[in-house]
Amino acid sequence: MRFFGLLIDWEDLPLYMRNQSVRMHFYSLKNKQIELILKRCFDILFAFFSLIILSPVFLLLSIIIKLDSNGGIIFRQIRVTQYGREFRIYKFRTMVVNSEQFGSQVTINNDIRITRVGRFLRKSRLDELPQLVNILLGDMSFVGTRPEVVKYVSHYTDEMLSTLLLPAGVTSRASIEYKDEDKLLSETSNVDDTYIKVILPHKMKINMKYTYTFSLIEDLRIMLRTVIAVTRK
Repeated sequence: MRFFGLLIDWEDLPLYMRNQSVRMHFYSLKNKQIELILKRCFDILFAFFSLIILSPVFLLLSIIIKLDSNGGIIFRQIRVTQYGREFRIYKFRTMVVNSEQFGSQVTINNDIRITRVGRFLRKSRLDELPQLVNILLGDMSFVGTRPEVVKYVSHYTDEMLSTLLLPAGVTSRASIEYKDEDKLLSETSNVDDTYIKVILPHKMKINMKYTYTFSLIEDLRIMLRTVIAVTRK
């Protein structure tokens, strides 16, 4: 089912997702099964060829990261994707080893845990490249709600759970709008509290709308806007 991108039946959803708010989003997507299959096919083909084309970039960045600081090349973290399933997201490491022991699970502007090379990778979004593997594995899609850690998913409202009907994404409209999220968080004294009570609800409002407006054309628009936003930044 994951391979073909089809939605599972309503009765097969996790019990905590089967509420009236999610139901409306579910049946909106249920009417777009063909496009969901095409979305998955696009993800597989584009991710596969991107990995081949970008393999020299992977090698170069791996060497630079290793020379810049101690630690592994790839950062792995448990995130939540479709139907509440947990998976390991892959990124190029941009922070010091064991960084989560020294601060929040979200980063702020001028975060001292970020390495020199890491700042460049984050600004250019090159740290996200290993997620091409997550896409091939079916854990993610090019476009969809950014996967949150379990800690933040536990604060989802009933309707926010509707974003778990689709695989997590590398980018989304919310990601574009909140591309400078780290700067916003640097202006608060309690990063986790501000993220959960202020930023997360706003981002999820945009993400929930995506389940109604989803289409392949919409996905391509979001991907193009992401490239433009990163280039301008």
